[in-house]
Amino acid sequence: MRNRSVLVVSIAVVGALTLSACGSRGGKSGDTAAGGDTVTIGVDAPLTGPLSALGLGIQHSVELAAKIANDNKEVPGVTFKVKALDDKKSPQEGQQNATALVADKSVVGVVGPLNSGVAQSMQQVFESANLTEISPANTNPALTQGEKFDTEKKRQFKTYFRTATTDAIQGPFAAQYAYTDLGKKTVYLIDDKKTYGVGLVAAFQKEFTKLGGTVKGQDHIDENNLDFSAVVTKAKAAGADVIYYGGEYPQSGPLSDQLKKAGVTAPVFGGDGMYDPEYINKANKNANGDLATSVGAPVESLPSAQKFVADYKAAGYADPYAAYGGYSYDAAWAIVQAVKAVVAANNGKVPSDARGKVVTAVGKVAFDGVTGKVAFDEYGDAVNKQLTVYQVKDNAWTVAKSGTFAG
Repeated sequence: MRNRSVLVVSIAVVGALTLSACGSRGGKSGDTAAGGDTVTIGVDAPLTGPLSALGLGIQHSVELAAKIANDNKEVPGVTFKVKALDDKKSPQEGQQNATALVADKSVVGVVGPLNSGVAQSMQQVFESANLTEISPANTNPALTQGEKFDTEKKRQFKTYFRTATTDAIQGPFAAQYAYTDLGKKTVYLIDDKKTYGVGLVAAFQKEFTKLGGTVKGQDHIDENNLDFSAVVTKAKAAGADVIYYGGEYPQSGPLSDQLKKAGVTAPVFGGDGMYDPEYINKANKNANGDLATSVGAPVESLPSAQKFVADYKAAGYADPYAAYGGYSYDAAWAIVQAVKAVVAANNGKVPSDARGKVVTAVGKVAFDGVTGKVAFDEYGDAVNKQLTVYQVKDNAWTVAKSGTFAG
């Protein structure tokens, strides 16, 4: 078993703490600067490895939310700190991290993970401990609505929420854009055999064929083998108008590069796992014309995000907030607002059973966040269903279309 790398970041160092059931109480056990309670927001994300560009953006955005909450005394008498753990995009690491966060009694909520496959390994751990989990990036619909989400939606875990929309919307949105906006009538499908990629491709395929499109073939790649020559040969022979890929940029970038070098002119189209500047780098600048959908609208274009962008820059983080920064901030702020409601109902103190009460309070939060309206439906899904299609032009992602899926 690999050694687990753990990164712990504390916002507002408050001295020695003796932790009670949820948080450090004021008094002899170790006062905060305000003589109140200290609670922790956990973070789980890939902080090292090929997806760290996304994971570090998640971590720093949560840190920023905690800093703003503390600076503004958003919850009087309560200080927030952040504990970030590295899951290395591994379900096993994620489950271990979930267990560690549950064991830390100061943790009242967790932001993460990035990967849907990792989330599957964590959900039951958090559910058993009645600990809130809010993902800024998971898009597999089964996480909230069950494997039969197409015909029989059923909430899976009362403690699981997400600020990102799902592949049940993202895949069809991409299919409509490919078929209607781009006029692509045939597709070759490729996935990485993982939860996110397989689900995204299935959702795309269903809508694309419903619209009248034809699937010319389908294949899978091994994420640990970046020689895609066999898949490239099949895709080239298929002669499809577009290649739709379900997976992430460490593999899709090299795949696009190898396809282009083999003479394939059809664009590669994927989901939010592709939407990162590293995709273009890993494609060796051969990604022009490729496309990807991502949740929400570009943060920089949203009036609601201008303060977040400015605050993040002012904080001086070494890493960009990346694709999920705004959604991570909003997830952390939902936890802050839930704690605020729980504390207000308990005479200004963090109650001993805070975790369960925070779960209930998160389900009721509603506020205007960085990414727009933040609230959750009966399944724990985000009510914000906006998506954006991006296209690579001159070796940079540019907005092609933003909107909501019309099912």
